[in-house]
Amino acid sequence: MNVSVVLFTSDLRLHDHPPLRAALASSPRVVPLFVRDPAIDRAGFAAPNRLAFLADCLTDLDTALRERGGRLVVRHGDTVAEVCAVARAADADEVHMSAGYSAFAHDREQRLRHALESEGRRLYVHEGVLTAVPPGEVTPAGSDHFAVFTPYHRRWAARPLRAPLAAPRAVSLPDGVRSEEVPSRAGVAGTAEALVTGGERAGRRRLTSWLSRHADSYEDVHDDLAADATSRLSPYLHFGAVSATEAAYRARSRGGPGAEAFLRQLCWRDFHHQVLSARPAVAWADYRPRQDRWRRGKQAEADLRAWKEGRTGYPVVDAAMRQLLHEGWMHNRGRLLVASFLTKTLYIDWREGARHFLDHLVDADVANNQLNWQWVAGTGTDTRPNRVLNPVLQARKYDPAGRYVRRWVPELEGLEPPFVHEPWRLGGLELASRDYPDPIVTLAEGLERFRHARGRD
Repeated sequence: MNVSVVLFTSDLRLHDHPPLRAALASSPRVVPLFVRDPAIDRAGFAAPNRLAFLADCLTDLDTALRERGGRLVVRHGDTVAEVCAVARAADADEVHMSAGYSAFAHDREQRLRHALESEGRRLYVHEGVLTAVPPGEVTPAGSDHFAVFTPYHRRWAARPLRAPLAAPRAVSLPDGVRSEEVPSRAGVAGTAEALVTGGERAGRRRLTSWLSRHADSYEDVHDDLAADATSRLSPYLHFGAVSATEAAYRARSRGGPGAEAFLRQLCWRDFHHQVLSARPAVAWADYRPRQDRWRRGKQAEADLRAWKEGRTGYPVVDAAMRQLLHEGWMHNRGRLLVASFLTKTLYIDWREGARHFLDHLVDADVANNQLNWQWVAGTGTDTRPNRVLNPVLQARKYDPAGRYVRRWVPELEGLEPPFVHEPWRLGGLELASRDYPDPIVTLAEGLERFRHARGRD
């Protein structure tokens, strides 16, 4: 009797899962497998918030499989060794998995293919599972990837999407396959206080609710910090609890300016994956080096610490950083502001900010976290690498009443614009009574330092 193994990675769902559907089509018995690889821990990507969300996803996936007659097999160890061990125990002929696009994913796939073929088994890698449009399917003439977003978006938006696949009705496992206990969120310490619940069911509920209730207004309010009107689907997309293809397909079917604006955000996600797939080194190396001489030393360390703690003296920056610590998530406009402040105003290496985000963001992945940081720092794909976002002007535009700032910076409770955005205008004595710091740098000083460093003096 033929048996197949399905290796789940960043695709923790049953709906719209091509590897699972292909395995079920070829084999009457299928082993759904997830391997917790210590290599991910050693690389620093196993932060508490993501481990807790991952545990939710795995628990939910196991529950959904049990409802269909199966279960999730969980192993801990080197992915290649554990997949091969499970394949031998189940006498499986095939292993199915989703294509990944990081250097780690490429190496894992090559090692797994070689190991399985040496035992007479086959590995099938399925594209179009982690992204709506797979990397490499939309390319410019003469290159293996797009380096500028706008032409990529034009091609991406014109490309037809496949219809999402339904979840299987039944999954049957062979006997005798050992599994470790499915991890629980309760076993993870150090998580954000307001960390969202993970899993496919929660993600699909959020997608359906947001499309029906909020998508139409998205174009007008998605940058409004206080409105909190973004979809908040990024954690579910990162772990694959929601299919990017299904999200894009349903948004296109709905239509309208709001849906188009949402699709543009999904396109940005695919854009970064195709850059990473073509240039894996950009996970930590500059895509377009600018010969930066990033600040170092005691004062830079103190400034970085103030930034991490939300104590820079710039209320909108501090509000966003405190939201990150409390929720393990940050509004997209806030991400742009705090990244610009760190890299352009404080002139501190973007890798310091990217690492802090990896330590706390539940949705942080190599493609979007690192390449968004590079975009803001001017070392990535931004066509205006020296643009600087003024946090005061941005606060006035995207938090005009100061509601977002007051929500996350209670020291400024009761202040109205302009003082909630520029509390230093009230004078040092009153600020001291509010226990809120003076700005750690003036915007003019930061701008001059950055321009000098980038050779624009």
